[in-house]
Amino acid sequence: MRIFAVIWAICFLLKEVQAWGFRNGIFHNSIWLEQAAGVYHRESRKGRYQLTYKEAKSVCKYEGGNLATYDQLEAARQIGFHVCAAGWYDKGRVGYPIVKAGANCGFGKVGVIDYGYRLNKSERWDVYCYNPNSKECGGTLTDQQKIIQSPGYPEEYQDEQICYWHIRVRYGQRIRLHFLEFDVEEDTSCLADYLEIYDSYDDVSGFAGRYCGDYLPDDLISTGNVMTLKFLSDASVVAGGFQLEYIAVNSSLHHFQNDTSYYFT
Repeated sequence: MRIFAVIWAICFLLKEVQAWGFRNGIFHNSIWLEQAAGVYHRESRKGRYQLTYKEAKSVCKYEGGNLATYDQLEAARQIGFHVCAAGWYDKGRVGYPIVKAGANCGFGKVGVIDYGYRLNKSERWDVYCYNPNSKECGGTLTDQQKIIQSPGYPEEYQDEQICYWHIRVRYGQRIRLHFLEFDVEEDTSCLADYLEIYDSYDDVSGFAGRYCGDYLPDDLISTGNVMTLKFLSDASVVAGGFQLEYIAVNSSLHHFQNDTSYYFT
């Protein structure tokens, strides 16, 4: 009986190994790849950690989705989805996905940092939603080249939008952002509507800049193979929106000679 058990275990492991592997330089579970792209993080329009469980479900439902399951959140993490912010997900659990361990995020661990089932559903956190058919506003992007645009573009974006784009390309590559169009409500400190860019996995570290107005920003190049973009609009004035393209480029120095792009430091 022990021999049959060992054979069964080996067959199971071989089957699992076939489902996991590298594609385009990114380690992931191929079974979940397409579905994982539908997982996204949302916070309240009032700021971080302001949603009860009931409110969190309403946020996802309003956008046509549902609370993400643990498996969907983990699958997204496997292709680079990293957010250092605890949020509600399916069945009243709270946690967040970590790709790269850090002292101030994830307690130095990698994986879905799970706070477990919360007895008090009035606790306030962010939320993780799942909707594979709604990728206009945010998402996890692993293509070598892709256009990113504000929701509804080329029409004006709507009030009260919060969008996160997490870009992850191959190890050894960098990400070049090239702005094509830019028109976001302007104010002195960019506190109303804005696009923020982070040279990191999330919007906690690596802050690189906040943009508003109609001035077309210069090209930007990341220091590594990951980048996060956050777009937020308030409850009043809107504008034409933005369109930009990111391209994965090799990090060899000769690719950046005579380059006028802005480098994160």
